[in-house]
Amino acid sequence: MGDAPKHISAIFLLVLVSGLVPSSHGHKIRPCKEMVFYFHDILYNGKNFDNATSAIVGAPAWGNRTHMAGFNNFGDMVVFDDPITLDNNLHSPPVGRAQGFYFYDMKNTFSAWLGFSFVFNCTELKGTLNFAGADPILVKTRDVSVIGGTGDFFMARGIATISTDAFEGDVYFRLRVHVKLYECWK
Repeated sequence: MGDAPKHISAIFLLVLVSGLVPSSHGHKIRPCKEMVFYFHDILYNGKNFDNATSAIVGAPAWGNRTHMAGFNNFGDMVVFDDPITLDNNLHSPPVGRAQGFYFYDMKNTFSAWLGFSFVFNCTELKGTLNFAGADPILVKTRDVSVIGGTGDFFMARGIATISTDAFEGDVYFRLRVHVKLYECWK
């Protein structure tokens, strides 16, 4: 009879600990913050300098810096400083800038790799969110990692689900970015 309290204590401790450990079996971890933004990329094509928000800075030998290379744009590297809006209207007031680069990294399909920051400068949002990851462009939605932040997003981590909201050839595209943060410090 002396071992019964030990067994009950052990069972109680096991139940308590198992309730604290997140499980992938039916328990869904919920984001601590969710936001949707749009960023608008206008690629410099040799004629649109006043409106351009991005430019090809690297191209393969067969390419140039005013037109995308053939072969799924393979080898092109683009830097950008795009406006971020809360809706899909390019002329809406921007809440910040998407700044970074993407390069087309596959010859046999249309795909890119992204590294960029959202730099917020409006009254509601201050600071940065940083993103990195593969962008298989032909897939309807794709996830990239939120790998940190500053200001209102200090040390934030999560996932950003990207979808192409508009595409006008090699000159303009708009991405919808659904940010889900799972680590929020503020």
